[in-house]
Amino acid sequence: MADTPEAIKKSVRTYLFVGAILFIGTITTVLVATVPALDVGAHGFDKWDCILGLSIATIKASLVAFIFMHLNHEKKAVYWLFASGLCMVCSLAGLTALALGDPIFDKFFYSGH
Repeated sequence: MADTPEAIKKSVRTYLFVGAILFIGTITTVLVATVPALDVGAHGFDKWDCILGLSIATIKASLVAFIFMHLNHEKKAVYWLFASGLCMVCSLAGLTALALGDPIFDKFFYSGH
């Protein structure tokens, strides 16, 4: 943490810089979502728009976590916990995708209506 006036000024500069990046990221997200000329992929919302939006959101969330939540000063155990949580989210998303790709058509689970 900051103990001297110089360290405090450096921290304030860092926070303002990251805040400006977050603001630019928000503006970019809104422009990509609303301006047809910035639409990636096919016209309208498609997988490329989803990938771009989630990429911007991931970068912004990482900046908030590392700078404003001070994860860049934590011990390795915190990173292992964070990484295990991300692995669990990815695993659950993968299981959901598998379930959507191979639905159960059994008389006990599917009534046929």
